[in-house]
Amino acid sequence: MAMDKVDKILEQWRRERPDLDSSPMGVVGRIGRLAHYLERGVNEGLDQFGLTNWSFDVLATLRRAGQPYRLSPNALLQSLMITSGTMTNRIDHLERAGLVERAHNPDDRRSVLISLTPSGLELIEKAVATHVANEHRLLAELGGADREQLAGLLRQLLVKFES
Repeated sequence: MAMDKVDKILEQWRRERPDLDSSPMGVVGRIGRLAHYLERGVNEGLDQFGLTNWSFDVLATLRRAGQPYRLSPNALLQSLMITSGTMTNRIDHLERAGLVERAHNPDDRRSVLISLTPSGLELIEKAVATHVANEHRLLAELGGADREQLAGLLRQLLVKFES
């Protein structure tokens, strides 16, 4: 079996501290390193659309909401798990780019809704297909059953942290 850089770290800890069960470092270290490589790979795939991870996430969240492709800022916040200040900055940026727009909520004039513009919808439609193909490429080392198993194990951990 091929060795990765985390194996070397674990080997050093076993040598230096044989009394310590450093096996969690293998899992946490690999997840952290993979997160770095995957984020870089995802961003490289989005570059051709002038998008970043965060801008794609906002546009994709609005697209997943279904027609008319709009949500309240609070619904976006809950979906994206970011602060309200960060959300405001992101919406401002996307609005300046002509990809989203703010409109008064017809059900409550005191609040606004964030909507995809026609340009934003066109962009996310193109970007999401390329994004998914890129993610398939990034995970090509794993077969379907391995991906399902890994997704299940990661879900098990996430449920614990998200509850």
